[in-house]
Amino acid sequence: QVQLMESGGGSVQTGGSLRLSCAASGYTFAYYCMGWFRQAPGKEREGVAFIDSAGISTYTDSVKGRFTISKDYAKEAIDLQMNSLKPEDTAMYYCAADLPSPWVGCSLRANVYKNWGQGTQVTVSS
Repeated sequence: QVQLMESGGGSVQTGGSLRLSCAASGYTFAYYCMGWFRQAPGKEREGVAFIDSAGISTYTDSVKGRFTISKDYAKEAIDLQMNSLKPEDTAMYYCAADLPSPWVGCSLRANVYKNWGQGTQVTVSS
């Protein structure tokens, strides 16, 4: 049974930094796509970044240059380092995991992932 647990959310001012972590268990960590998603009130869930089994990462345009996703194989965890945070980054952040899709591989599309954490809140004030 896949289990994902996020930590590290909180409140910061504009320009601040936070580091989110997602501890994974219950599956072969190395083979899976791992992603970070976020959902603000009244908005759809948005893909932020993912990292594939080779350690290659992809980011949505709005976070490029500010966020970094990384994978710790020893800890079976992924992190999301968020710098230069903006009020529009305020959202509930979710970790997701799944095997690569045969059609699209890893993806920023939420409907590709079956396994989700409970989420951690990030609030950025101006």
